[in-house]
Amino acid sequence: MIRVTNLARTMRMLQEENIWIVGTAGEADHTLYQSKMPGRMALVMGAEGEGMRRLTREHCDELISIPMAGSVSSLNVSVATGICLFEAVRQRT
Repeated sequence: MIRVTNLARTMRMLQEENIWIVGTAGEADHTLYQSKMPGRMALVMGAEGEGMRRLTREHCDELISIPMAGSVSSLNVSVATGICLFEAVRQRT
C-alpha cells in the first residue's frame, strides 16, 4: 500500500513502466473472477461509500467488480482489498 499526492500522475508513471492498473467499481462490466490479473499490476480501491473518482477510473486499464450475493450491496475497503488480493495470488499459483 502506498499513499501519493497526485494519483493520476502516479498511475501514468506506473503505466509507463508496463504495470497494469486494475480498479474496483461496482458498475464495472467484468467481475473479479472474469479478469485475468497479469504479473505486474497495481490494484486501485475506491473510498468507502464514494468509490473512485471519475479521473481515477479513467486512468485504470481495467475496471472490475466483486460479485455480491443476497442482500449485501457493498463491502468495506479492507475486506474488498483482501478478496481482490486473494484472487490475484490464486491466479498466479
